[in-house]
Amino acid sequence: MADNETMMFRVDKDKINEANEVISAIYQALKEKGYNPINQIVGYILSGDPTYITNHNNARSIIRKLERDELLEEIVRSYLEKLD
Repeated sequence: MADNETMMFRVDKDKINEANEVISAIYQALKEKGYNPINQIVGYILSGDPTYITNHNNARSIIRKLERDELLEEIVRSYLEKLD
């Protein structure tokens, strides 16, 4: 592929649904424990350190079901879809 060509990236719809469910569960668990969910999720995505995520409702294990890039992809996709 030449440097000036755009690569196509495709996402499996099952992964989108799974990422959405994971993010929702993590968000809720962090809120219930009184954390700022946005700050904590961003900290996790940037660092990979699972201690940014509470153990409440098994959230730390749940978030590890997906790679950080998959979580970020779902967040960006969801945000950009709202702009359309």
